[in-house]
Amino acid sequence: MAPQKIIIDTDPGQDDALAILLALGSPAEIEVLGIVAVGGNVPLTRTSRNVRTVLELAGRTDIPVYEGHAVPMLRPLATAEHVHGATGLDGAALPEPEMPIMHKHGVDFIIDTLRAEPADTVTLCTLGPLTDIAQAFRRAPDIIPRVKRVVSMGGAYFEVGNITPAAEFNIWVDPEAAKVVFGAGVPLTLVPLDVTHQALTTRERVQRFRDMGTRLGDAVAGWLDFFERFDTAKYGSDGGPLHDPCVIAWLIRPELFTGREINVEIEVQSELTRGMTVADWWRVSGRAPNALFLGGIDADGFYELLTERIATL
Repeated sequence: MAPQKIIIDTDPGQDDALAILLALGSPAEIEVLGIVAVGGNVPLTRTSRNVRTVLELAGRTDIPVYEGHAVPMLRPLATAEHVHGATGLDGAALPEPEMPIMHKHGVDFIIDTLRAEPADTVTLCTLGPLTDIAQAFRRAPDIIPRVKRVVSMGGAYFEVGNITPAAEFNIWVDPEAAKVVFGAGVPLTLVPLDVTHQALTTRERVQRFRDMGTRLGDAVAGWLDFFERFDTAKYGSDGGPLHDPCVIAWLIRPELFTGREINVEIEVQSELTRGMTVADWWRVSGRAPNALFLGGIDADGFYELLTERIATL
């Protein structure tokens, strides 16, 4: 079977970096057509730098990198340096990247690629705010039926929120964009906090990256040591949740996850619950399902996959 063609839209972020590495380490299952940086965890100038840093670390400078939108559709950008550090990739000392950014805008790349590739062959993997995807859908609605699936890290149901009491960060940063994407009618898989908070970076799991004895393994371990400090202090857990690699893991090994097809709506008006994913887990609303909402993960199997694939780079 041919590998799945994907475009990654991302705002690295240590966990985004691991998602990119997991995709690169899985060539039999995944073909990365390009990566679009979006403003999110840190500003766009940082996220586009960080994408290139990860690609150079993995020796994959052949993959084109594009810059998408710097700010959300209707709101100023809110960032998360308190979690990811000033660079977004704090925890490992790495040189400035040398590979170029493509001149084409990231949204144009998404539109042009979906028009050029056969319909139902390209999956959009979103690891940050959904600004670029929403803008692509609004500018070129003809691409919507050509998308195979959107697989997105964002939202929550039982876990509720991590940036406000009601909202997860990626959705909260640009809820209007999320509303566009969730209402587009495209096949959608949502990887929420309910899943990622089960995938904790325990000491043993982090040590497996350090034991690789490679520059890349050391960088990953350093990123995770830094990244987990915020969540372990916040939740009192044995390690922090590893969010974004779950998107790529679901594409490679969907059997590691459980979930159900439900309706998910995005709250955009209330200041109290802005960005909330109103997930009809118990199917009580009567609204038609619009997303496969994941709820469970085999965490040991996920980390086995992650360490196995990153070790190949």
